[in-house]
Amino acid sequence: MAYYKRIADQVLQDRLDANGAVLIQGAKWCGKTTTALQIAKSSLFMQDPQTREQNLRLADIDPMFLLEGDIPRLLDEWQLAPKLWDAVRFAVDQRNDFGQFILTGSAVPFADMSTSHSGTGRIARMTMRPMSLFESEDSNAQVSLRDLFQKAQIRAKAELSLTDIAFLICRGGWPSAINRSEKIALRQAIDYLEGVIESDISRADGVSRNPMRVRMLLRSYARMIGTQASITSIREDMVSNDRDSLDKDTISSYISALKLIFVIEELEAWIPNLRSRTAIRTSNTRFFVDPSIASSSLRIGPMDLINDLKTMGFLFESLCIRDLRVYADALEGDVYRYRDANGLECDAVVHLRDGRYGLIEIKLGGSEIEPAAKNLLKIVDILDTTRMKEPSFLMVLTGTQYAYQREDGVYVVPVGCLRD
Repeated sequence: MAYYKRIADQVLQDRLDANGAVLIQGAKWCGKTTTALQIAKSSLFMQDPQTREQNLRLADIDPMFLLEGDIPRLLDEWQLAPKLWDAVRFAVDQRNDFGQFILTGSAVPFADMSTSHSGTGRIARMTMRPMSLFESEDSNAQVSLRDLFQKAQIRAKAELSLTDIAFLICRGGWPSAINRSEKIALRQAIDYLEGVIESDISRADGVSRNPMRVRMLLRSYARMIGTQASITSIREDMVSNDRDSLDKDTISSYISALKLIFVIEELEAWIPNLRSRTAIRTSNTRFFVDPSIASSSLRIGPMDLINDLKTMGFLFESLCIRDLRVYADALEGDVYRYRDANGLECDAVVHLRDGRYGLIEIKLGGSEIEPAAKNLLKIVDILDTTRMKEPSFLMVLTGTQYAYQREDGVYVVPVGCLRD
């Protein structure tokens, strides 16, 4: 299968150039190992059935032996032998050079690592996610997020129809789904979800969980996607659909386990300086790492979304948040959400390390562009720009066709045109 270039390729190289080792974290099937192999000069696969037992014994007795090989050396699924962490840290100290090791893993190890060194200064971390539309070549890449921070002039046309977007939501960004027939492509997200339900969530922290209840929780979480729904609200939704529900503490533990294996990735709140005393809501916003997890949990397909545009709007937002997170990584930035006590909110804030930021509203249809643009301008009015920078840009990210800049300065950009 052909390798599709990833934004993470350059991110990984940059981290290796400045650190002794790099840990790539992320959801299973998102392409961590394949990306690492593009750079690695030697590799150790902890899950190889022919050498697994031997590798585990060596990791316990003589972990330094497993680190021998050309650099950078890939240690795939290193969390199966947590002692490798300290071995890597020690080796980096001894060699006193950058670009030594790449570690990949689809779960945070639940084994006791309380005595292990944090790895600070030796092991850098980066997160990989399923593929953005630019990486899967579904975006024509005519508008660059990087250029918007430079106040670029834009004019472009997306090639994605509403039906195309519905399919891309349900297909997701799983590398094994790209450039496949519709039937096979849609099956990848379903199979991924079944793996999570039947085994991965229990492996996350060693706690056995009932697959039926995991399925029920994921379905309720999917119904709350894009909201700041509380655990109580999620539980009430579960109870309304099944009397044999979970208590709040158990639901929290399930969600924590899903975070450990990078199925759930919530959006943190943005806390700007305001001219008023308006209270800012600090609750995280509920999202999966990929929109296809939500559609698979709800057991819906592309045509179901076309027939329910309200639900499609929420899942479209999830797709856009995934892509913005991938693109922000290339710019050394993060994505947040703004919401205050007066109900004023901004779907996404891309905030860079140098303090620059852009405010983004996400709207599926063209009729929503005008109110979304006005909403962005309202937020600008309450920002205290004597204590923080003015926004570099305002953007409405849409499922429409044309990219342009409005007279009020707000960019309108179809997600099918965007890239990093």
